[in-house]
Amino acid sequence: MKTLEDYMNDPSVVNIPMPVREVKAIRLMIHDETKNMSSEQLNNYYNQVKQRAQKEFGMKFVSSAK
Repeated sequence: MKTLEDYMNDPSVVNIPMPVREVKAIRLMIHDETKNMSSEQLNNYYNQVKQRAQKEFGMKFVSSAK
């Protein structure tokens, strides 16, 4: 599995300014991790990310009504 540093040095992002490069590298990394997942697997993946963010950063997520 590629690390974030590998994505930061990817030819498609090397010439982008640093803050934008980091965001682009993270997006590429998430895409590679999730590209072959079913919708159920993808839902579980994002729920795990949400739970980890809640624990690590004390974030609270609220559902919005549509």
